[in-house]
Amino acid sequence: MLPWKRVLRPLAALLLTAAVAVVPATAAQAAPTAPAPSSGWNDYSCKPSAAHPHPVVLVHGTFANSVDNWLVLAPYLTDRGYCVFSLDYGQLSGVPLFHALGPIDKSAEQLSAFVDKVLAATGAAEADLVGHSQGGMMPRYYLKFLGGAPKVNALVGIAPNNHGTTLSGLANLLPYFPGAGDLLNAATPALAQQVAGSDFMNRLNAGGDTVPGVRYTVIATKYDEVVTPYRTQFLSGSSVKNVLIQDKCAIDLSEHVLVGLTDRIAFHEVANALDPAHATPTTCASAIS
Repeated sequence: MLPWKRVLRPLAALLLTAAVAVVPATAAQAAPTAPAPSSGWNDYSCKPSAAHPHPVVLVHGTFANSVDNWLVLAPYLTDRGYCVFSLDYGQLSGVPLFHALGPIDKSAEQLSAFVDKVLAATGAAEADLVGHSQGGMMPRYYLKFLGGAPKVNALVGIAPNNHGTTLSGLANLLPYFPGAGDLLNAATPALAQQVAGSDFMNRLNAGGDTVPGVRYTVIATKYDEVVTPYRTQFLSGSSVKNVLIQDKCAIDLSEHVLVGLTDRIAFHEVANALDPAHATPTTCASAIS
């Protein structure tokens, strides 16, 4: 990738942040809300099978929502016999469609309520969580601080921001612009909280990355330009499996967005993490399986 592209991609994310912060409330209120998911997921009449006893809750990433993040993965899992559900969280007042921008601890409370709703509807004792980007990290707050561990069998993070990001170094520039960090925190708290070294990240990771009783899988791509350095996505712990997707298929060029939206090689690893007893090798051929 050319050096200027490495700068422009994270810069575009910051510019989008600024745009979200100044969206006129009247225009936002007039905008349509997210469309209803396609048939096959968010079906509250779905009952988990003996083969797949845990309903799967999909947790979208920053700037995404419960539909657009999962247009490929949700059908991929429902076609394999899973009961699949997705939620919207972290909404800011007057900002439609672009979610996961509010305080992460409050988003974790929304996840907690949603998991309870899914478990009540399906009759399952535990759920599996699959999240992209912030959605792969935020559930760790739910597990660690909100009593979620007894309700969760596994957490699978696709390109999760587990230890904070430098946004390819751009986040390191914040101290040189007095007030920029305060503005970022006030306008879009979740973005400020995801910067490496933030109070939120320090608290989340204090005392260890994991909690007992939950299996963790992290799926990362070395071409990630948003959660950087990419190895900071990996977790430490006895119940952790860290996967670099290029170790499975060296020619997989997916970056941060595509690895969560369309990468069927990554999705094959998700399926393996959800059902490790029947896992099959992940290769480049998994893209068409």
